[in-house]
Amino acid sequence: MDTGMTDHDDATALITRMGKAARAAAIELAQASAEQKQAALIAAADALSRDQARILSANDKDMQFGRDKGLADSMLDRLRLDPDRLRGIEDGLRAVAGQPDPVGEVVAEWDRPNGLHIQRVRTPIGVIGVIYESRPNVTADAGALALKSGNAVILRGGSESLHSSQAIHACMAEGLRQADLPETAVQLVPTRDRAAVTAMLQAQGLIDVIIPRGGKGLVGLVQREARVPVFAHLEGICHVYVDAAADPGKALNVVLNAKTRRTGICGAAECLLIDRAYSQGPALIQALLDAGVEVRAEGELAKIPGTVPAEPDDFGREFLDMIIATRLVDGVDDAIAHIRRHGSQHTESILTEDDSAAQRFFAGLDSAILMRNASTQFADGGEFGMGAEIGIATGKMHARGPVGAEQLTSFKYLVTGDGTIRP
Repeated sequence: MDTGMTDHDDATALITRMGKAARAAAIELAQASAEQKQAALIAAADALSRDQARILSANDKDMQFGRDKGLADSMLDRLRLDPDRLRGIEDGLRAVAGQPDPVGEVVAEWDRPNGLHIQRVRTPIGVIGVIYESRPNVTADAGALALKSGNAVILRGGSESLHSSQAIHACMAEGLRQADLPETAVQLVPTRDRAAVTAMLQAQGLIDVIIPRGGKGLVGLVQREARVPVFAHLEGICHVYVDAAADPGKALNVVLNAKTRRTGICGAAECLLIDRAYSQGPALIQALLDAGVEVRAEGELAKIPGTVPAEPDDFGREFLDMIIATRLVDGVDDAIAHIRRHGSQHTESILTEDDSAAQRFFAGLDSAILMRNASTQFADGGEFGMGAEIGIATGKMHARGPVGAEQLTSFKYLVTGDGTIRP
């Protein structure tokens, strides 16, 4: 495999070279027209559609590598591509292409008594570094959102997804070429060497922000060692609270979907809280059991046949599997207290027909995403209308929740006078 290194080269030199190329590309991208960026994304989507067989063949190699490496089923599911998932990636590229260009958008403007006219406008951040595990679709999603927002991006995919990522990256490069934009606007680190991750985290002055996509181990490493700002969430410990005023039909459908649709994603429900006054609680538990979910129950719910007694550390745990922790709570305030104690500020959902309970839930929690009568599996930039997402951030500065093209911009002030001087 071509690693892009020479005998006298190392990971730091590689990332330095890529970072300098990215900064040069970012200058061009910041001045590129909306039509040019849109054309690049459409051409990339066309290339992905044409190259489907090659991409799936590359993914077969990665799946075998993952199985040989002993990856868990949830990780293999993240790694796997099929025609439907490729169409989803293609659709995401076209959706991002069709969105309004955020660069240059006037967020606010006003006139001052001193004669100055001031505008606050969106501007690219510069160079984004994305470090991700298993998910080859991130290659397209991150590349597309960075390009749309006028940023260059350096992508470091997981070792197990290298072939798939390279095949998808080739489509992104084809789109950039056709639009007469620098191919170095979207670069993929060409080595499995973990030293490249460390080099990216320490690339001050070359990379402006790091976004990790992966498990707790990767995100924790990035947050500990990065010397540049980080957009991230450490865990997706998502809760569903079934209120006393929940509609039984809605509750059944939402709870099953939130847990079982895809268990390996950060928006999967990991804890089910049921109001003690909700009469259909046992039916919900039975439906989860019937669906093949291991239900780790506390208190009265543990008496339901088929459940497993919950351990204290099952609450506040990201299973990423067909496992859910559950307990009874005494109303919405008790649910809020539990989530504040055990949550990760990612996504929480309340199932209720009571407006006041929903309002209390929304006001009492500070998670990045709060939902009512909807599955936590909707915690996704594509489902939010962003076309795709580069990740979900749970921090409280700048980007929060799904990080799309708009969240990958900063802002600057444009100040206009007429020979205006300050007395």
